[in-house]
Amino acid sequence: MKIATFNVQNLFHRDRSFMEKSYKDCSVDWFYEIDFLLGKTNKSDKDNERLRELSYMVGIDNSLQLPYAVIKRKSGFLFLKGMNYSKELKAGELTDWNGWIALQNVPLESLAIDNKAKVIASVNPDILILQEIEDRASLEEFNTVVLPKFDCEPFKDSFVVQGNDKRGQEIGILTRKGFEIQSVRSHIFDVSLSGRKIFNKDLLEYKIRTKEKNTIFILAAHFQETRKDNDLSGIFRREQAENVAEIYKKLLAEGKENIAIVGTLNAASFCNTLMPLLQETNLSDITRHHSFNVEFDKGIDAGYYSLGAYQKGVNIKQKDYLLLSPELFAKLKKCGLNRRGVWPEKRPMWSIYPNIQRKNQAASEHPAVWVELDI
Repeated sequence: MKIATFNVQNLFHRDRSFMEKSYKDCSVDWFYEIDFLLGKTNKSDKDNERLRELSYMVGIDNSLQLPYAVIKRKSGFLFLKGMNYSKELKAGELTDWNGWIALQNVPLESLAIDNKAKVIASVNPDILILQEIEDRASLEEFNTVVLPKFDCEPFKDSFVVQGNDKRGQEIGILTRKGFEIQSVRSHIFDVSLSGRKIFNKDLLEYKIRTKEKNTIFILAAHFQETRKDNDLSGIFRREQAENVAEIYKKLLAEGKENIAIVGTLNAASFCNTLMPLLQETNLSDITRHHSFNVEFDKGIDAGYYSLGAYQKGVNIKQKDYLLLSPELFAKLKKCGLNRRGVWPEKRPMWSIYPNIQRKNQAASEHPAVWVELDI
C-alpha cells in the first residue's frame, strides 16, 4: 500500500492574494496618485480605470472574502454568485451590463496543471492527500479529466471538507479501489482557551479500511504559514502541533496503532513550533528511514547540506511531512520524495520536467512525499 501527500497549491485557480507581485514596492507613489485622482471633481473613464488598477495594487479591494464571481475552467461565461443578485445570473447583451468585476482568483498556467498530474502519476499512490485545492468539483475534474492524460487511472473515491480558510485551501483525499473511507472528522471548530479557532485551515481525521481489511488512521494537517506581518504565526503553529499531538496520543490510548500524520506543517524539523509532534511523541519522520529515495542536487550542491533541508544533497526547505506511528514505521518498505515539478530557486539545482521553463509552469513549490507500507 502506498500513501502520498502533496501540496498542489491549487488545481486550476489560485486566490490572487497568494500570487507573487511582479512589481517593485511603489506603494507611496500609488497612494499619492490615488489621492490626486480622488480629488478631481470630474473624472474621466481613464481616471476611473486607473483608480481600479491602483486599488488592486495597494490592496484596498483585497477583502479576502469568498469570491463573489466565479469562472469555471471550461466555461466561457461569467456567472455572478451571491445572496442579493437577481435571477439573471449571466452578464450578456440582454442585461445591458457594462460594469466590472474584481475576480478573487487567477487561472493557473495550463502546463502547471499538467505537471501537477505528472507528479501524481509518477508516484501513483493508493491513498493521496492533497493540500490547497479549490473544492470537490475541481478535484473531481482533475481526477477524471487531467490525470488520465498521463496514463494515471482515476481514483475511485474523493472527498473534500471545507475548512476555515475561504481562499481555496481545502484538504482533500483520493483513494483507489479496495481502500474504503469509513469516516472523516473535521477539527475546524476546535478552539483554544482564549476561544480562538486553533486551525486556520483544518485538521482532518480519516479512518480507512485497506484491501487487506486492516484499518489505518490518517491525520491530515495544514499548519499556519510564517507571515512577515504576523509575529504570532509561530505561536499559532505550536498550538496546532500540540493539538495534533494530543489527538495522536488519544488514538494510541484507544488502541489504534496504525496512524499516519501527513501534510504541510510549514516549518523545518528543528523548529520549536514542531517540538510537540517531532520530539514529544513516538512518531517517526519517513525522511529519516534508510530507504528514503530522492534525486540529489546537481553539481557542487550534491554534497551540500542546507539548514532545514530534507537531507544532505536535497536542498529544498522541508515543510511537508509524512510521520508514522511505531507500528506503521516497522512496516515501511520504501519511501521517497518527488520534486521534479518544483522550480529550483537560486543556486540549488535538481532534475525537473523538461517542459518547465518558468516558475509559473512548475507543479508546485512543494514536493510530493510518499511511503510504501507492508500492510
